[in-house]
Amino acid sequence: MAALAFEGVTKVFPDGTEAVSHFDLDVGDGELMVLVGPSGSGKSTALRMLAGLEEATAGTIRIGTRVVNDVAPKDRDIAMVFQSYALYPHMDVAHNLGFALRMQRMQRASIGERVGAAARRLGLSELVEKRPKNLSGGQRQRVAVGRAIVREPQAFLMDEPLSNLDAKLRVEMRAYLSRLRHELGTTTVYVTHDQIEAMTMGDRVAVMRDGRLVQCDEPQTLYDRPADLFVAGFMGSPAMNLARARLERGDDELYLVLGSQRMRVPGRLPDAVLARGGAPVVVGIRPEAMSHAPPGHDDDQVLMATVELVESLGSDLLVHAAVDAPAVLTEDQLEVAREVGGDPAADLARARFTARLPPDVPVGAGDVVRLHVDMEHLHFFDPETTLAIR
Repeated sequence: MAALAFEGVTKVFPDGTEAVSHFDLDVGDGELMVLVGPSGSGKSTALRMLAGLEEATAGTIRIGTRVVNDVAPKDRDIAMVFQSYALYPHMDVAHNLGFALRMQRMQRASIGERVGAAARRLGLSELVEKRPKNLSGGQRQRVAVGRAIVREPQAFLMDEPLSNLDAKLRVEMRAYLSRLRHELGTTTVYVTHDQIEAMTMGDRVAVMRDGRLVQCDEPQTLYDRPADLFVAGFMGSPAMNLARARLERGDDELYLVLGSQRMRVPGRLPDAVLARGGAPVVVGIRPEAMSHAPPGHDDDQVLMATVELVESLGSDLLVHAAVDAPAVLTEDQLEVAREVGGDPAADLARARFTARLPPDVPVGAGDVVRLHVDMEHLHFFDPETTLAIR
């Protein structure tokens, strides 16, 4: 095992595209670090530079105490698991698992011992004579992981290894990889665009955007204390609800104004938020921070919203509703809206909130739903800088 480090690493491609810019990141010995971000954020390029498959334009890359910028990939003592599995179709499972060891001229007995141990650990013992075409997607992925394990490297590098699997198998393999990683204790860098994978697997998560590191912390900290609007909108499923608002005082109370609606806010807000006075802010509300307020329930922390769609998950209802307040969409969310043919101007006219409610709440499309907002768990952001106000 070994610690890994990026120190001021930049990657500029020949066409002038800067894929990674001044990237600094330390990965502890034995840590599982997840690099997460939308397509084009630079996460896979950073991983490929660590593997030696791309040359860094500037900066220093370390594996352990060794600077590896000019070290060939085969000499970096790392093992990579690819999205495409990259198995040899003409070889059976046993030969796929042991291929790298044969290239290292390892003795046949040692190869057999390592391959056998990896196959047992991964539940592949009964499949060692089969070829990749006769395996399921999950079995192929386990072979790809096993090929990395037998090498006993200093670090594993995984580039979206589960993206080709169906949803059910992806959940199973996610748990499987997490358990395997705890058993092995090997330093791992894991790239994904799926924030659920990032939240459930990483010791820490590094959020990337436009080639830069935006925030790096433990998953729960990223969720509870996002550094800016991008992280707030990216981490979490469903995403945090965001809208333009302002704070104003009246009757010795502080109110959050969302469009034509006012909700009383407790006075225990951070001083930096209170100092905003009547200035505009962006307010963030997680879906689980809203609950159903039945008609007749007197509450000065209720938000009225018009239901557009109800999704039943069995254990929960996801209620999507329009709120009388200007919306705030991150650049990533605007890009998604454009891809599905949406009208960004219309999308910004009214905020669309998602509330996670119990399955027995009687609500349907077209209804006006009353949502109690947990004011203790609001998030505030500066609309100009997009940074969190704390």
